[in-house]
Amino acid sequence: MEKVAPNLRLLHVIEAVAKAGVPVTPTDVNTELGLPKATIHRLFSTLEEAGYLQKEIDGRYYSAGRRLRMMSTNILSSLRIRTARTAVLSSLAESIGETCNISIPDREEMVYLDRVETKWPLRIQLPIGTRVPFYCTASGKMYLSSLRLSHLKAYISSIKLEARAPGTITDPERLLEEILETRKRSFSQDNEEFMEGMIAIAVPIYDDQKRLVSTLSFHAPNQRLSLENAKTHVTKLQEASNQLTNLIQE
Repeated sequence: MEKVAPNLRLLHVIEAVAKAGVPVTPTDVNTELGLPKATIHRLFSTLEEAGYLQKEIDGRYYSAGRRLRMMSTNILSSLRIRTARTAVLSSLAESIGETCNISIPDREEMVYLDRVETKWPLRIQLPIGTRVPFYCTASGKMYLSSLRLSHLKAYISSIKLEARAPGTITDPERLLEEILETRKRSFSQDNEEFMEGMIAIAVPIYDDQKRLVSTLSFHAPNQRLSLENAKTHVTKLQEASNQLTNLIQE
């Protein structure tokens, strides 16, 4: 086991938590770092107090805190990555003819990280930084499909499925079926579930551990593009998603 330099211990803990991708205990992380028990608990306490980690409701497990999540967002938005990312989005938006977006999950909502607008004068305004629910959006349902079944069921049983538009799925069993179907087909859809008159399609973007880190989607007014016709663009979305995945992993 490689010895961890004292001045890098906090960074190694953050790296181990990010790599795990699920809530972890100090003991879990320490199997990799091999630090004294008192030291690893002190490091976790320091990171929690600073907002980089936060305890789960059981009091034993930790996950990324708000400052760490914001750090990851800022890294993804760095100029070098964003220049290449915008080029991919622009090409996709030109090909499909509709607004294309990248969103990331942040605790209870998806957050719009980047977008390229359609050239049509009739467009739906969801600017960068907009937060939208998981359960009634294409990007959110794509994220939900990546959760473990037990976590997915826990989410559905605890959230208030408020009707946001004519197509919002408010029945927990129906929503579970929809998410499981999304998992099978590897893309998600929003059929007037978040906003009346709007349809959307989303696909995942993966990190180097093959975990969903963000989503790529496009939305459009259904008077211009039906949901069935929107599905014909799934292959283009997936090709662009592969390009974006490669950017993250470079």
